[in-house]
Amino acid sequence: MIAFGLVWPLAAGADQKDPDLDKLFAVLQTSDDPSALSNAHGEIWERWTRNEDSEFNALMEQGVVLMGRQRLNEALEVFDGLVDIAPDYAEAWNKRATVHFLLGNLADSIADVDATLDLEPRHFGALSGLGQIQLQRGDPEAALAAFEAALRVHPHLPGTRGIIERLRRDLGRNSL
Repeated sequence: MIAFGLVWPLAAGADQKDPDLDKLFAVLQTSDDPSALSNAHGEIWERWTRNEDSEFNALMEQGVVLMGRQRLNEALEVFDGLVDIAPDYAEAWNKRATVHFLLGNLADSIADVDATLDLEPRHFGALSGLGQIQLQRGDPEAALAAFEAALRVHPHLPGTRGIIERLRRDLGRNSL
């Protein structure tokens, strides 16, 4: 792909297509070892966000840094560019969904979460983010469904059980 005068090849074995992800997700499903779970969690994020192209990685990092500095409109421009040059790269969509959420663009955030999940249905970050969006929209039923979906993918996702328990209690449902 070409953007900004540069060639952007998406690397095989990077992003959500990395063949090692299945093994890492299996660890999330089967392990009770906190160290193994933490390592698998971190490695999944690493594989989702990296690319063999250093320029692509630089843009991803630039967008993340801009988000961290609350320069959200600039971060949005970076992630818009990443989505344009790599429409099959789930994490570019997920990062843009996050920026849209932070800017209060909830409909745009949901659209980007949907694109993320079309590319990587196991994206527990996008599922959890969808739960946060639905909470912001005042839809606890939809939020609960999203958080429960995230927990099915990543049974040890930090903080998620507590959110689910609170939502279930607020909705008059049985606990997990």
